[in-house]
Amino acid sequence: MKSVRAKISALGTYVPPRILDNAQLEKMVDTTNEWILERTGIRERHLVDKGVAASDLAVGAVKDMVERYGVDLGEVEAIIVGTVTPDMMYPSTACLVQHKLNLPNVWGFDLSAGCSGFVFSLTAGAKLVESGAHKKVLVIGSDVNSSMIDYTDRATCIIFGDGAGAVLLEAAQNEDEGILDFVNHVEGFGGEYLNMPGGGSLNPASKETVEKNMHVVHQNGQQVFKYAVKKMAELTECILKRNHLTGADVDCFIAHQANKRIILATADRLKMPHEKVIVNIDRYGNTTAGTIPLAMRTAIDEGKLKKGDTLLLAAVGAGFTSGATLLKWAF
Repeated sequence: MKSVRAKISALGTYVPPRILDNAQLEKMVDTTNEWILERTGIRERHLVDKGVAASDLAVGAVKDMVERYGVDLGEVEAIIVGTVTPDMMYPSTACLVQHKLNLPNVWGFDLSAGCSGFVFSLTAGAKLVESGAHKKVLVIGSDVNSSMIDYTDRATCIIFGDGAGAVLLEAAQNEDEGILDFVNHVEGFGGEYLNMPGGGSLNPASKETVEKNMHVVHQNGQQVFKYAVKKMAELTECILKRNHLTGADVDCFIAHQANKRIILATADRLKMPHEKVIVNIDRYGNTTAGTIPLAMRTAIDEGKLKKGDTLLLAAVGAGFTSGATLLKWAF
């Protein structure tokens, strides 16, 4: 029997309207616009207003998809939400998205993989389609990072923003479209360097955890940067090599938008021209699981991603987690 390949058939994105730019951050913490730009490439980031949660951003992205492509949500059979900022511990954000969109006859779950959340969720969703279990699967990356950032910590508050993106997966109709391959890894030693220690079963919320500032992101930036540069290069080289491709064969490269230097260093390692590399971190910052679908929208809008193009995705995140996906763009 001929194997089924999953393809991305529609895309939607959403960011909250409120913007926090570097000039505003200069008034909040000891930093400068020049320092932030040099170290990260970020000029501004979007933040939610109080009471807006990850499920709301996810719903916004799905509605954008429906408006752009006329997707019939009644045909969706599963929802996977990549997020590290769920609305609450339970129910899952996928449940809340299902309820807010009033989707019948679906199941779903959240997937926690930090900044690799979208590529991990994409793999899981693709396998549901490729197995024949479902015809259409909704994959969403949505994070409200501002909910877990200490805005007195200049090492982290300059980096993160809020945003979401959603794609629809279904079976490809021909061999010139769809997901070709993936490589995903976890290396749990990295939990020491990037984590939010409070609020789980190890350190449940208490007066003590609040006083110790355990409910915000804690990051060893140097260790995370070194690992991300090394791992993103390794995984992208691995997936290209085993598909008998080089950087020259890639039409568009979308890496997780954590740091402009990491993105361009990976492209240079692959000998890929920078005009093929999508960078929108200057406008959005690091939106965790939202970065890759947001960058897909940027790539389409800039004319750098078209039907039939070979697209390479890559991400490294808390865990440590990492992943790379190779696909042919379908629309």
